Amino acid sequence: MVDIRLRAVTKRFGDTVVLDGVDAAFPDRSFVVLVGKSGCGKSTLLRCIAGLEEVSEGAIEFGGRDVSRLAPRDRDVAMVFQSYALYPHMTVRRNLAFGLELRKERREVIDARVAEVAKLLEIDALLDRHPRALSGGQRQRVAMGRAIVRRPAVFMFDEPLSNLDPALRNQVRVDIRRLHDDLGATSIYVTHDQVEAMTLADVLVVLDRGVVQQIAPPIDVYRRPANRFVAGFVGSPAMNFLEGRIAQNSERAAVELGDGARIEIPPGAGFERLQRGAQVIVGIRPHDVVRGPEGSLVLPVELVETLGSHVHVHGRIGDMPFVAAFEGHQGPRKGERLQLTVGELHLFDAELGVSLG
Repeated sequence: MVDIRLRAVTKRFGDTVVLDGVDAAFPDRSFVVLVGKSGCGKSTLLRCIAGLEEVSEGAIEFGGRDVSRLAPRDRDVAMVFQSYALYPHMTVRRNLAFGLELRKERREVIDARVAEVAKLLEIDALLDRHPRALSGGQRQRVAMGRAIVRRPAVFMFDEPLSNLDPALRNQVRVDIRRLHDDLGATSIYVTHDQVEAMTLADVLVVLDRGVVQQIAPPIDVYRRPANRFVAGFVGSPAMNFLEGRIAQNSERAAVELGDGARIEIPPGAGFERLQRGAQVIVGIRPHDVVRGPEGSLVLPVELVETLGSHVHVHGRIGDMPFVAAFEGHQGPRKGERLQLTVGELHLFDAELGVSLG
């Protein structure tokens, strides 16, 4: 397995810049997840790393070796696609073996690896079936098996669970992470699904319009987002944003909102240096509020979503939409006015959007 380094990787299609100077380092045996909105460049970046697209500028290194101009077969990578890409006329056994046959491996080696991978993925009872006789989850396991059987240096996954129903997605997601750990692989995974990103990744790479916004472990991205985009993208329900200004500059600094409400900034939160009157964006995660009579925010309830173990309460504070999340199966009623206390907050520059923490 190898570590991967990207140095100022840029990709253009004509005059359109899809990737803009991407710098990143992925440790050996790490599980890297590229996440972002549709069109952000994550799949293009994966294809550049795999060699399916040639970079316009910059370099890609595997284990310190520049592979930027090498063909995919010379980079020793294997990809699992959203579409499975199985050969319909071949049995599962032949689908698994075909890549090794092209490499002219000995038959006993091929048979041993196919048997090993089939047992690992629990598809050994399916070896003599054709893809048309398999469920979506079984086909995806075969697609993963075809990648694993080659024992490549890097595994790559391009939204492999998009075609599966939610329950099956959860199971296959667990399977993918377990396989990664068992194989000691370096894996790069593309998704727009936050649950997949947060649960799978050792390293999370958040992209927006071809630019890396943050690279960090998932919990760090969630708790210390680099900017407003990352804060709003990572987390479900999404972070709430309110416009305000610093009302004072002391140990009991506070943010004053447009409707006159004040949110005290906890001492030691790192915001005391902000200038009085500075315009800021306050970020509050839905789970970081509690109900109580001393609450500094008032949320008129417009809609309550009951989700079994918790509820999401929707309303507006001033003219900004706001969501609060509470544990339990019973929420407030529409029309109630909730008083909320903020447990943790994030502050962002009102103009640049960068974190002020």
